[in-house]
Amino acid sequence: MFSYCADPKTLEGLAWLSCYLTNGVHMKFYWSFVTVLVLLAITAPVALSFGFAGAMASRSHFPPLAWLGRIYTAMVRGVPDIAFFLFFVIALDQGLEWLRHHAMCPDWKEPIRQGANFLVCPEAKLPQSSAPQIWHEIYNASLAIFTFAIVFGAFAANVIYGAMNAVPKEQLETAHAYGMSNRQTFWRILVPQMWIYALPGLSNLWMILIKATPLLFLLGVQDIVYWARELGGSKTSVFAYPHPDWRLYYFLFLLVFYLAFTRVSEIALTRLTRKLSRGQATMAGEAQRKAAA
Repeated sequence: MFSYCADPKTLEGLAWLSCYLTNGVHMKFYWSFVTVLVLLAITAPVALSFGFAGAMASRSHFPPLAWLGRIYTAMVRGVPDIAFFLFFVIALDQGLEWLRHHAMCPDWKEPIRQGANFLVCPEAKLPQSSAPQIWHEIYNASLAIFTFAIVFGAFAANVIYGAMNAVPKEQLETAHAYGMSNRQTFWRILVPQMWIYALPGLSNLWMILIKATPLLFLLGVQDIVYWARELGGSKTSVFAYPHPDWRLYYFLFLLVFYLAFTRVSEIALTRLTRKLSRGQATMAGEAQRKAAA
């Protein structure tokens, strides 16, 4: 970064620290914060869409669809997250390669399963070994987003299902009495009102999702916890910037980051709750009505 950083052995004090904090590895550490925030920004709406679809399926009057929705929420919620991540990513990755193998290499004679090994033709590998590193990272990030969405979508489905049941049935009956169809009642009456009941549970899920980001390393994504452990560990003379064990300081920095992030989230969610409560027949909505009067 700086011209005087050419020979780290000649540096001391603030000059050494400035070079150390701006070297190439630290740039990856700083970029990992952006990676985590982007993954959260993508994963949250995808998980919410999975949850909404799961809740709608659970409420369906078509039994197979209702069973599918309930099995999805019960099965995923009943498996520890770390076990699901380790299993699902491997299963999804091998499943995609298995499909590509049969489509691209129909003349392949060797068995795919050879003991503990899973061997497909080179053309079926995802991503290709010759592909640029950016495609490997995009592939790993896509698996991470999809896996997180599946897991937290199941919890969101349970929250949204309960919120839909919390909307007073009298309002739905009134909508039908005015001639609204089931579809109109669902989208115009039920869905707009159920969010206020779902928001407390969804807020908790958002906080849990934030705290679950260190699991990204299990999915092949080098996240901020991974780099904090690598950079904070004791360095030897092999490294350009040897230093004692600084993991305490790196993880303390992550503690401050996560606390600040959750605090900002709490403020945003509180304002959203206040906005959605306006005009609703809830305790918060009634308090706003009395305050305005």
